[in-house]
Amino acid sequence: MADHFEKANELAEALQASEEFTTLKQLHEDIESDEVAKKMLDNFRSVQMELQQKQMQGEQISEEEVQQAQKQFELVQQHEQIMKLMEEEQRMSQLVGEINKIITSPLEVLYGTEEQNG
Repeated sequence: MADHFEKANELAEALQASEEFTTLKQLHEDIESDEVAKKMLDNFRSVQMELQQKQMQGEQISEEEVQQAQKQFELVQQHEQIMKLMEEEQRMSQLVGEINKIITSPLEVLYGTEEQNG
């Protein structure tokens, strides 16, 4: 069992050493040190989180809330560093998703959750 955790830690270290992670970390640091960008991003994420929670709880989202979210998104879209960060976050998310797919593929085969051919 310890061997599995050792391999998982090796994978975490490899991910941390990756170009994607390094770029993401640098972009995070750039935005953290830029008060305006940090505030813009925090506001955007706050609105986003609020809407997601309402959706999960089955609450109705008002037209006003949708417009507010749209305005926040338009604001962050105008900030080059924030857009770079979001693109890099998306790339990292895809990378982690692909790794997860590889790791869990034996379970998918075992439980037959992979798409059936034929």
